[in-house]
Amino acid sequence: MLGNKAATTIGPESWRNSTLKGIKLSQTIVQKSDKSCDVGRSLDPLPHLRDTVAQLSNDEIHRYTREVRVIVAKLRESLLDTNEEIKALTRGKEALEKALEHTRKDIALNKDSQEVRVSRPAREREHDGADDLLNAERAHLLNCKKALEAQLRSVQQQLQVLDAARRRLFNVLNERSRVMDLLNHSLSSASAGSQSAPTGLGRSRTSMDGRLSRLNDLSGKLGFMSLGQPDPLGPYTPEADQALVDAQEARARSAYLRRELKDAIDRTEKLQKAAHKSVNDGLTQKVAETITLKQHLGVGLGENRHGIHRAQRWYDATDKARGYTMGPVAYSDIATRERLDRPMVKVFQRHPGTQLPEAQEIIRSGDGLLQSLSATSRNIGLLKLSQLRLRNDIKGKAMASSVDGSIIRLRRRKSDHRWTLGEAF
Repeated sequence: MLGNKAATTIGPESWRNSTLKGIKLSQTIVQKSDKSCDVGRSLDPLPHLRDTVAQLSNDEIHRYTREVRVIVAKLRESLLDTNEEIKALTRGKEALEKALEHTRKDIALNKDSQEVRVSRPAREREHDGADDLLNAERAHLLNCKKALEAQLRSVQQQLQVLDAARRRLFNVLNERSRVMDLLNHSLSSASAGSQSAPTGLGRSRTSMDGRLSRLNDLSGKLGFMSLGQPDPLGPYTPEADQALVDAQEARARSAYLRRELKDAIDRTEKLQKAAHKSVNDGLTQKVAETITLKQHLGVGLGENRHGIHRAQRWYDATDKARGYTMGPVAYSDIATRERLDRPMVKVFQRHPGTQLPEAQEIIRSGDGLLQSLSATSRNIGLLKLSQLRLRNDIKGKAMASSVDGSIIRLRRRKSDHRWTLGEAF
């Protein structure tokens, strides 16, 4: 009876159920708590969250700055190459200005040559081949001057374009470099996109050959480096991309312009030398022809002088013969044998029809000799007039050859262009 009472519960059923419900609820909560702990072990932050987050942030910053360092290296490389191109184009501009100055000096020399030739005697100022050569030289020099001036304007404009590209690169470089104060700038621009080992920027080669070789290899490096697509919020911004593209196009245009510049200068120098030599050869030939004609004139003057002497001698001989023919001036000086009424003639003329032509022949002979004297005198006058013209011609030829010779010496003396222009063009 007592055992049966112990197996049965004394407490009320609701009291027991309430306790059992509490136990089950506790077990459920314990299981849920254990499950939550298991989930927390896999999902909840670790105790070193701050260090981990800081490390992740540092890694992101390092990655970003390394990419920015690549862009900065490219910008710096492009800036240095742009500077080198500006220097090269500036040297080309100086050579172009020197060639333009030589052309202007040649034009001034051509003008002086033409002005000096005006001082020749009037009879030597006739238009000749030397004048044609001087006019042709002036036309060629004026064309060269116009071409060089147009080339110079193109070079000046290209220098302004390069300077604008350089300023834009410099501004972008400064803007991109703002995040690199705590980062080493050593980086090889040729291998930054493909190699992890940092090297120098390649500036150790300070010789001009090294810089020029890097300038020539820049386009290859740009293609080799994978810069990616421009991103306004990324390391490679559209501004940096546009700055690099503009600088590359400006350098390519400048290199092409420098080649054109060199060809134009060489072509102008060859044309100037050819024109200068042609004019000098023409003037030398004109001087030789003038001297040859002067020598012929000298020979002709000598023959003229001999002709005058011969004519004068003939005139004197003819005048003396006329005197002999006309006889003495006074009748009392005539000898008996010379008189027309000498005794032999008087006796002969006693018969009719016995007239002698002696008097008529003497008169006719005297008239013939007088005509001969007049013709000889006229010839002597013409010979003296011809002699005067020959002398004047010789004098003009001498002055003309002297003027042309002075022009040749002037052109040879100033052919080195080591003199200053008297006035600006």
